[in-house]
Amino acid sequence: MSFGPEVDKITCSLRERLSLLRDLLPSRSDYGELRSSWKGDIVAGVTVGVVALPLALAFAITAGVGAAVGLTTAIVAGFVAGIFGGSSLQISGPTGAMAVVLVPVVARYGPGCIYLVGLMAGIMITVAGIVRLGRAVAYLPWPLVEGFTVGIAAVIFLQQVPGALGVPKPKGTSTAIVSLRAIEHSHLPALWQPLLLVGLVVMLMVGLPRLHRSLPASLIAVIASTLLARASGWNVPEIGKLKNALHLPMIPHLGQIPELASAAMAVAVLSSIESLLSAKVADGMADVVPANLDRELVGQGLGNIASSLLGGMPATGAIARTAVNARAGARTRVSAVAHSLTLLIVVLGASSLVGRIPLASLAAVLMVTSFRMVNRLNVTSVLHSTRSDGFVLIATAVATVATNLIVAIEIGIAVAGTMALRHVARSTKITTERLTTGRTEDAESDLLAQHILVYKIDGTLFFGATQRFLQAFTEVSDVRVVLLRLANVNGLDATGALALGEIIEDLERRGITVLIKGLRPEFMRILGAVGAIDRLAHVNHSFDNLELAIAHARVHADRITHLAQA
Repeated sequence: MSFGPEVDKITCSLRERLSLLRDLLPSRSDYGELRSSWKGDIVAGVTVGVVALPLALAFAITAGVGAAVGLTTAIVAGFVAGIFGGSSLQISGPTGAMAVVLVPVVARYGPGCIYLVGLMAGIMITVAGIVRLGRAVAYLPWPLVEGFTVGIAAVIFLQQVPGALGVPKPKGTSTAIVSLRAIEHSHLPALWQPLLLVGLVVMLMVGLPRLHRSLPASLIAVIASTLLARASGWNVPEIGKLKNALHLPMIPHLGQIPELASAAMAVAVLSSIESLLSAKVADGMADVVPANLDRELVGQGLGNIASSLLGGMPATGAIARTAVNARAGARTRVSAVAHSLTLLIVVLGASSLVGRIPLASLAAVLMVTSFRMVNRLNVTSVLHSTRSDGFVLIATAVATVATNLIVAIEIGIAVAGTMALRHVARSTKITTERLTTGRTEDAESDLLAQHILVYKIDGTLFFGATQRFLQAFTEVSDVRVVLLRLANVNGLDATGALALGEIIEDLERRGITVLIKGLRPEFMRILGAVGAIDRLAHVNHSFDNLELAIAHARVHADRITHLAQA
């Protein structure tokens, strides 16, 4: 049944759009292996929940929003992003990178701002997934990612210094300065108790995996240090009583949207990048269907929206927890659900015990985690590859510590882009050659050819190469014809075309005829658009055949020679 061509056209268009969105939504295929993998998924989920517990608490405290907020985030964002995300193995929740971004925002606007920041960021991330920006992670240079990771690890470590020393966190937005102030404010007699807890946690986290890889080392270390502190009666700072970690849906105060918009954008960018990188890492750790990166953004966006409405902080895919999930044998997203339910049981049944955990113990967990974030082999490989790649890594890492993550990404991309342009500019080669026959009977022809100069240009003519390009032609002398061989030019922008036009104009003004050969039609259009073609002495001074171009060059050289003799 048809309702007319216009209605049918609209219906067809709607169907096409719905089909494009269908792969961004959950489907039955997400659980295709569940019948055979459900036991492994549940075991993996419980394992990740145990690992995530101290991390969720620690990252939330580091961000300045309270331990209960971290648990809420891990439960809600982990569940929603696990169901709606594009990876079968991704585990989402509070992360060190997100805590680093939130520290200055919370310090300036207060803890309550995170709900609106998370809500706006969630909407941005969801829209990014719908418009298919998930593949953008492929364009991030590897040195930038490694430098970013090194910088985050350094910031996370420095943020734990006050907790490890058992002193209140000094005021300030610079992590390095805050850590130095914490050292200044510490008193030696009071240091030994928190530092002993730190040493115990580090020893257990490093040693237990050597005994058995499946042991939840961080949880065991936190429990052991907590029991030691309680049994010894030490007066060390603790998490304290947890508020009810789950709330009814709440509407954040919308009046701060303009002033928090930049913070929300920063959170959205970070959450997107970290989640996509985590999903790509997970793809290489297990034989599962590769992640749908656009859907992953949609899932992370919805997870952030849900977390914000239920009293949580912004979340992202967590590389460490996702790796644990993959190694524990997970196959479907049921493991993410089991992870959230495990944490929910802790909130409902053991919140009073969680409140007694020493802050020094959590600081130690994150210090060890920061060291494990850095893949030393990858960093060494980048530093030993090329100087430009090493410089990108170092610049990004230093910028991450000295400024903030978003500025660091911008600096890293700018440095990487500059280095790439420098490499491309240097790869553009300009070689010169004189025409000669090499035969004595052609002496007159050889004499004529001495006044013809051929320039062969290989590579890209763009704004980064124009200065060197112009310099190559400044010393042209005793020449009557210049032939530009441009067949191997594989890139041309407006600046390069303009420079080429300036060279043609300068040479023609000096009485030197310019011929061009072999430029691609699409590049000829660019030359025409900037007026470079009009600067040739004649419209027929552009050739596709080298022999015809050389023959024409000889005719011009001979004509100019006769005119000069006359």
